[in-house]
Amino acid sequence: MSSHPPIVESPNTAAHWEGLWSDETATQNFAAHLAQGLQNWPGGRDARVELRGNLGAGKTTFVRHLLRAAGVMGRIKSPTYAVVEPHQALTGDTAWPIWHFDFYRFNDPQEWEDAGFRDIFAGPGLKLMEWPDKVAGQLPPPDWVIDLEAIDEDQRRVRISAQTPAGQAWLDAWLNSHPSPKPPATGALNAS
Repeated sequence: MSSHPPIVESPNTAAHWEGLWSDETATQNFAAHLAQGLQNWPGGRDARVELRGNLGAGKTTFVRHLLRAAGVMGRIKSPTYAVVEPHQALTGDTAWPIWHFDFYRFNDPQEWEDAGFRDIFAGPGLKLMEWPDKVAGQLPPPDWVIDLEAIDEDQRRVRISAQTPAGQAWLDAWLNSHPSPKPPATGALNAS
């Protein structure tokens, strides 16, 4: 029997949450619960959340609902052309910054550095990132990755995975208050 620790260890498999948004009301309800969690979880107002999914998966729609639920007032524009839209959320007497990024139009990850986004990511505030793969290697690790998959016009399959210790703590809190319903299998709704 060896008393030496193993040189290579198997990575821990982080828990995840899976669910189904049956319609936009379900998306809105999910966003409201997440906004409440982010405001209450230690460090949640400074979370980094990557949103993944194909065009039309519902990333921007979800962000709009999340911003409203967090207390953002006024018009909420998509950052598709501007790349980033800054927001101030107001909950009670407390304001907190939220940054919504859409990297879809980036052709080179170096554009992230050239745009000066390092300073934004070093500062306070919630960072919501669409199309993070377009700036691979430039972003700090996300706390959460939210994967969205369009099943049909209304329904979305959702999967949350944690990528940092803080994200794992938040996911544990989420799992305790939001049991994971079993989403339908891929293609199950198309079967006749």
